[in-house]
Amino acid sequence: MSRTPEFFNVQPVRAALEALFAQWTPQPRREMRDPRAALGCVLATELRSPIDLPEFARSTVDGYAVRAADTFGASQSLPAYLACVGSVAMGERAAVTVGTAQAAEIHTGGMLPPGADAVIMIERTQTIGEDELEVLHPVAPGENVIQIGEDVARGATILPAGHRLRPQDIGGLLAVGLTAIAVAAPPRIGILSCGDELVAPEETTAPGQIRDINAHTLAALVTQAGGEAVLLGIARDTFDDYLARARAAFAAVDLLVMTAGSSVSTRDWTRAVIDALGAPGVLQHGLAVKPGKPTLIGLAAGKPVIGLPGNPVSALLVARQIVTPLIQRLLGAAPCPRMSIQATLAASIPSATGREDSVPVCLSERDGVLMAEPIFGKSNLIFTLMRADGLVRVPLNSNGLPAGTLVEVNPFDA
Repeated sequence: MSRTPEFFNVQPVRAALEALFAQWTPQPRREMRDPRAALGCVLATELRSPIDLPEFARSTVDGYAVRAADTFGASQSLPAYLACVGSVAMGERAAVTVGTAQAAEIHTGGMLPPGADAVIMIERTQTIGEDELEVLHPVAPGENVIQIGEDVARGATILPAGHRLRPQDIGGLLAVGLTAIAVAAPPRIGILSCGDELVAPEETTAPGQIRDINAHTLAALVTQAGGEAVLLGIARDTFDDYLARARAAFAAVDLLVMTAGSSVSTRDWTRAVIDALGAPGVLQHGLAVKPGKPTLIGLAAGKPVIGLPGNPVSALLVARQIVTPLIQRLLGAAPCPRMSIQATLAASIPSATGREDSVPVCLSERDGVLMAEPIFGKSNLIFTLMRADGLVRVPLNSNGLPAGTLVEVNPFDA
């Protein structure tokens, strides 16, 4: 099969993605879930509160419910004297009413009884006998009280569509009684490896063979991003087998990721397979990044198809830049800022003009200063990434970064 090296025309990642996005607008699938089983899910719709929270005025301290006006001017030398008319039971409607110069014992979270408009902390009172109270400090109306709807009002927006659920979000949804919510169903991401040299990780390698780790590192990345990884096995290094395996799974996935030798070599079938899956086919061959330059981005019959390099480090690092954003788009997730940590570069990082480099770094502290030590290695050395805490991006056309530069480190676990 003839090759067309002139198609290998690199573009920045953002430009390549925008070219894809201009032709592809996915519609996330929805499913209903209990919030307790939805951690990390993306909301398919805006959520509004069906109730006021709290639904009743309640105390924020242990003390006495009072009429604030009865405490004005109170001090340790001239306390206010109030009659204690009872107590408020937890979890029940207040059974007592607080009148002029009266108080009712109340605990944190207890319902404010009728007539009271504030709570005096127990530490600022003294009891006299069984039913009389000295108030040693004044309180203002509303002090130590959460009012009805102060946390969230009925009908108010709780969370927007596209929000990824966090532990505190789940607590808030349950607090207002939302036990079934619409979330984006995890998109199915097909992962197909190709290469005569590849065997499954559990197999014993023969001379010239290597274990296929790309499929499994990419599957973990897919899961981390909120997708469902569908492992499609290993295709042999022939166009027919490669295409047959890709076609067999194509209808059942939302995005197909293929990892093989995507250079312009004569043994590269990835571009031909993408074109054969449907129009318009390959949109971009080559990214202005290192590692990951020979990446392919395509659109076939309305579905994105990504061809990643076969080298493990290249495949994983470029997938973080390409596959993760595609999964977020499939989920309808709102854009979120990339997490970063500032550190001082411990050694210079060289870079060629015309590309953006992703360099693994190890973080350590020296004399109270957070340092980023570059870890240099070839693109097929997975342990280079295992020893790293995150990545430093060397900007396009920067010609590298000198030691001592304050850099942004994108941690792997963020």
